[in-house]
Amino acid sequence: MNKIYVDDVGNGFPLVLVHGYLGSSEMWCHQKDYFSKFCRVITPAIPGFGESSDSKSLDTIEGMALKIIEIIDEKKIEKFNLMGHSMGGMIVQEMTKILGNRINKLICFATGSIGEIPGRFETIDETREKIKKDGIKITFSRVPKKWFVKGDKDKNYYLCENAVKNVSLETADNALIAMKNWVGIDHLKNIKNKTLIVWGDKDTSYNFDQVDVLNKNIKDSKLEIFENCGHNVHLEQTSEFNHLIEEFINK
Repeated sequence: MNKIYVDDVGNGFPLVLVHGYLGSSEMWCHQKDYFSKFCRVITPAIPGFGESSDSKSLDTIEGMALKIIEIIDEKKIEKFNLMGHSMGGMIVQEMTKILGNRINKLICFATGSIGEIPGRFETIDETREKIKKDGIKITFSRVPKKWFVKGDKDKNYYLCENAVKNVSLETADNALIAMKNWVGIDHLKNIKNKTLIVWGDKDTSYNFDQVDVLNKNIKDSKLEIFENCGHNVHLEQTSEFNHLIEEFINK
């Protein structure tokens, strides 16, 4: 038994939001507030992370995808819109393999198709080594700062601090292993869902080449770039981000 935290608010056509590495359900708070006015918004916390820190963590992207699908099936949701951020973007790509057209529209946000993340501010292995050497407290204060243009001065940085409070070394390392071992590029041509790709041009986790590969290989996709924005567009330019997503899912 590995129950995880799931927030489920609002009414209407379902929108499932999947957070990224060192994230939480709470990190979607501005989206929950906005979209729950006209959507049913479902935001799980991935096992081991955020509000699910007591749950056993997983070390494969496929395992994480299956856990999210299990939640959706338990709620008897047949069709829905799906958005994944960063590692969550890998998870939602994996979900398309299994669910196909049960996913109405797909949003891949600040993510890529290769878990090694070429061009990242440091390699996955370097992050793993630093966690073990420096400890989780130092790493968890160091890494999230890189996700914002303003670093820890961003008004929403506190959400990252909240998310990592109870995350274990094992959980953090398992997720890095999951990402490193995941390759999604060969599957992109099979994604038939209408897809929106979102990227901030100051993102130091995923460079333009990563999102360009998504855009060129997912047949029915569109790329939107936010200027002067880092890895967390949904927290840095919240209003513009929410309006873009609303327009896309309501078209």
